[in-house]
Amino acid sequence: MLWTGGKDCSLALYEAGRDGYDVRCLVTFAPLNPNFLAHPPVFIKMQAQALALPHYILSLNEPFEKSYETALCELRDKMGIRTVITGDIAEVGGSPNWIRERSRPVGMNVHTPLWGRDRLALLQQQLANGFKIIFSCVNTRWLVAGWVGRELDDAAIADLRGVRDRTGLDLCGEEGEYHTLVTDGPSFKRPIRIRSHSKCTRDLLAYMEIHELEFAAP
Repeated sequence: MLWTGGKDCSLALYEAGRDGYDVRCLVTFAPLNPNFLAHPPVFIKMQAQALALPHYILSLNEPFEKSYETALCELRDKMGIRTVITGDIAEVGGSPNWIRERSRPVGMNVHTPLWGRDRLALLQQQLANGFKIIFSCVNTRWLVAGWVGRELDDAAIADLRGVRDRTGLDLCGEEGEYHTLVTDGPSFKRPIRIRSHSKCTRDLLAYMEIHELEFAAP
């Protein structure tokens, strides 16, 4: 399962399990010494523990096409993995799906359970399935900094629809309008609690800087 810690990969993991896939591990592709504002590695590691799945960070460097293919070959040859699952919903910026393009030359299958589905229905399904989701990073061209740390609930979805109607925002943030972290869900053994955090800004981005994390009681 290709993993960022956000809502889409979490829902894709859940649905892949229901579809009969045996998910062996979570994998994050990352450049050397990553500095993920929206998806801190320490949080992702706790998610992996909560999901009782191993998590691997596979390093990338330029040229990225070859680097991705090398990493996919490593999954195939060293771990016997033949299928990668992603939370991708649609093409971004009109470009072909990156993982499909990189997987094809190495003979890796790609499963995208969310592909082409209605954005609003996906958000509503995540709430119906019991996922707990927070906004970890927003592009302030679309959403004000106050969204950082907010829970994705019915009220937030209604507000997102209002922003979409005014600006054309993608409801699921597919164009980088916002990013999320999942703190609990139907596959989690234990919820994750963010005990303290601060809000920071960098250029047009407002994001959560996490200071303390803990597992909550199931």
